[in-house]
Amino acid sequence: MSDALILIVEDEPEIAEILESYFAREGFRVISARDGNTGLAHHQSLRPDLVVLDIKLPGQDGYEVLATIRRRGQTPVIMVTALAEDLDKLQALRIGADDYVVKPFNPLEVVARARAILRRTRGVGADHLLRLGPLTVDPDAYRAMIDAGPAPVILDLTPTEFRILAHMARYPGRAFSRGDLIDACLPESAALDRTVDSHVSNLRRKLATAGAGDVLEGVRGIGYRLDAPHGR
Repeated sequence: MSDALILIVEDEPEIAEILESYFAREGFRVISARDGNTGLAHHQSLRPDLVVLDIKLPGQDGYEVLATIRRRGQTPVIMVTALAEDLDKLQALRIGADDYVVKPFNPLEVVARARAILRRTRGVGADHLLRLGPLTVDPDAYRAMIDAGPAPVILDLTPTEFRILAHMARYPGRAFSRGDLIDACLPESAALDRTVDSHVSNLRRKLATAGAGDVLEGVRGIGYRLDAPHGR
């Protein structure tokens, strides 16, 4: 776990430096950002293992940053704020925060919470597999398989098709708009809605050929949803 990269998004230099020093002292790699936009850029390019995120930030606030991180994937996030009201805590947890600490805090406690979250989320082997009905997705191996017949079928997917499938498999039953999928799976491109439709159409065709055409469906007026077929 000592090789884990921690991204600290905090606009108060003194607090950021304290957190940096404590995480570094415990053997973690650390990168910092002083505003939400820079934090999201670091998250996109560096793929940190965990984010420590302040709520009150210049530019995009912590809630907006958290929402974008969640659209991209499942990076663990600990929210940090000076606000102790339950409403703020519930808002952060509702959007998808993994934990929540209130200033002033003990830096060692933040490190301990981060370590506990990473212990849960950085398992090995089968813990990384995403399963949905006959579909199994292995994000580490970049492999997706359908087990709906006499023998499992490995799907021959393009990188973009795999990213879309893996992202949706992390949130079974959730309806994704085309914009959600662009932000999460094609963030560097100038993709249009019809580009997403084309990728999803090809993905659905490959799933159907492998015997799992009913796991990916269109949601009228919204976009697409990945879900286990009824009865499985």
